[in-house]
Amino acid sequence: QVQLQESGPGLVKPSQTLSLTCTVSGGSITTSLYAWSWIRQPPGKGLEWMGVIASDGSTYYIPSLKSRTSISRDTSKNQFSLQLSSVTPEDTAVYYCAREEEGLGVYDYWGQGIQVTVSS
Repeated sequence: QVQLQESGPGLVKPSQTLSLTCTVSGGSITTSLYAWSWIRQPPGKGLEWMGVIASDGSTYYIPSLKSRTSISRDTSKNQFSLQLSSVTPEDTAVYYCAREEEGLGVYDYWGQGIQVTVSS
């Protein structure tokens, strides 16, 4: 059974960098045919897919966030991380990490989510 757990600070000041880590157990982040995504949900709004790191380490970010977003991984710890720079209050959201099945558009395993508030 695959389990994902988000961790990181719940409060970030404007203009600073938001950094979160997803720890994966029960499956390897290097296993073929799976990718690892960051998704967020602002208050009162729907889910927004942010970006992904594939099993080979390649990454993709949505254009609106590409200039501020970096997803990386530590294979020795079976973790992948999100960095979002120059944050504003509009970045306040619940942030989720999730496993993505390649080609299916399905996210079969999710972390519980972590609330991140951008405020001074």
